[in-house]
Amino acid sequence: MDLKSIVINEKRALETLLERLEKQHKFVVKNDVFNMDSIVRDINESLREIASIEMERRNLTTGKDMSKIVEEFGDEELEREYREIKKLLHSLELQKSINELLIKQSLSFTNKMLQYINPDRSVKTYGAYGKMKK
Repeated sequence: MDLKSIVINEKRALETLLERLEKQHKFVVKNDVFNMDSIVRDINESLREIASIEMERRNLTTGKDMSKIVEEFGDEELEREYREIKKLLHSLELQKSINELLIKQSLSFTNKMLQYINPDRSVKTYGAYGKMKK
C-alpha cells in the first residue's frame, strides 16, 4: 500500500470516529443511557481501525516525521489530505473533551441527587477542635 492510500483511509476512519463522537454527544445530552452504551462499542471499534491504519503508516514511514515526508513528496493531494487529518484530529480532541465534561457533570448531578434522596445516616461526632468527624 502506498502512503497516499493509507492517509486517505486514515482520514475516512477519523471522520467515522468524529461522527460516532457526535452521536455520543447527542445521547449524553438526551440522557439516553442505553444508546450511550452501544455507541461506546462503536467508538472502540473505530479506535481499533485507526490504530491498525496508524501501524501501517508507521511501518511505511519508519518513524520519520510525517510533515517532512509529506513535504518531500510534493504531492498536492497528499498535502491536502494531511491538512484535513490535522483538522480532524483537532475536532476529535475538542468533541472528546466536551463529551467527557458532559458525562462528568451528569455523574456529579446524579451523585448529588442520590445524596439528597438517601442521606448519610451515621452518627456524627465532634472532635477536640469542634470539627465534625465522620
